[in-house]
Amino acid sequence: MTQFDVVDLIRTKRGGGRLTQEEIDWLIDAYTTGTIADEQMSAMAMAVFFRGMDDAELSQWTDAMIASGDRMDFSGLSRPTVDKHSTGGVGDKITLPLAPLVAACGAAVPQLSGRGLGHTGGTLDKMEAIPGWRANLTHDEMMRQLEEVGAVVCAAGPGLAPADKKLYALRDVTGTVESIPLIASSIMSKKIAEGTDALVLDVKTGSGAFMKTEEDSRELARRLVGLGKAAGVNTSALITRMDVPLGYACGNGIEVAEAIEVLAGGGPSDVVELTVALARRMVEAAGLDADPEQVLASGAAMDVWRAMIRAQGGDPDAALPIAKHSDDLHAPHDGVVTDIDAMSVGIAAWRLGAGRARKEDPVQAAAGVLLRVRPGDRVVTGQPLATLLTDAPEAVDRARAALEGAFTLGDSSDCRPIVVGHVD
Repeated sequence: MTQFDVVDLIRTKRGGGRLTQEEIDWLIDAYTTGTIADEQMSAMAMAVFFRGMDDAELSQWTDAMIASGDRMDFSGLSRPTVDKHSTGGVGDKITLPLAPLVAACGAAVPQLSGRGLGHTGGTLDKMEAIPGWRANLTHDEMMRQLEEVGAVVCAAGPGLAPADKKLYALRDVTGTVESIPLIASSIMSKKIAEGTDALVLDVKTGSGAFMKTEEDSRELARRLVGLGKAAGVNTSALITRMDVPLGYACGNGIEVAEAIEVLAGGGPSDVVELTVALARRMVEAAGLDADPEQVLASGAAMDVWRAMIRAQGGDPDAALPIAKHSDDLHAPHDGVVTDIDAMSVGIAAWRLGAGRARKEDPVQAAAGVLLRVRPGDRVVTGQPLATLLTDAPEAVDRARAALEGAFTLGDSSDCRPIVVGHVD
């Protein structure tokens, strides 16, 4: 491979120029193998943050990240494979009911998931609230579970896009997380390497999302779908609202409980609506003829959930952890709840112990914020708006501070749809 001077490449991108295929291939390989120092790649990430990448650069950058590691192959399965990826939000437990629902419709759903960082929750953290459940599976265990059960939620192996693992950690500490090209290449390098036939993306928009505006969310969705299609993966995206937390539960164990309510035929209407909307897309992308709403009502998705938990060492009947301390936040006056700021709720849950500041930090399985109201609800003075749950009572004051102004009370509230657009 041709050698380049990394400082020259940084200057090129910093000045608004474009990198060639050879330069990008070398850059990603050299960073993965340790030839390029973190501070140099930090400078490159910041240059990309401000200058962006065109579609050809982004495609090559993503391909180089895929080439840094292994590629999975699900062609031996008897079911069509389809995956879902969310760009992250507050109370986003959708993977938990969605994976078993789509599996119950006849697909194989390999959900290689991650852990939370900052205000957004991680699917693996939620699942680990279930006693005995384990995230790390061998390749053979994962393939057997996909064939026999139809769904798996587990940690991605270290061999999948290792360049992304290094770059993701760097972006988190250099203020470059929100770059659309870096987000797109991070997501799609892993998802393409994962090897599924089809992929449906849930691109969040609003105060609790990385993309705050619908315009930015649509652009991210466009780049993601373009990368997937270019790699031969049947890819589409829904753009969904993340101004208000999804459902009532924002934490680990309490989100599992809410997901089980959905599988049992209940649960918050917004969580059910988004689960079914994404399931319809996934079932269609997999070429299956099934109605997810009917399958959910039949109880078949709950059967898959229970089998999925047991297959990974968990007990689906075990009690979920309960926080040692709870504290209510009360309405200061009468009114109608017009808004609940997702970011504020996410930060409060994080401060209570539901999230982590660094990847190696532990999380509390029972901590979080349990909302008692939704937009449109009428409240009276002193009525609980939310319950703060934690094993560390000293964290409550900082969590309450994060919720200062999070609940807006007015005279009336407009009902806004959860799905605001799509990109095919």
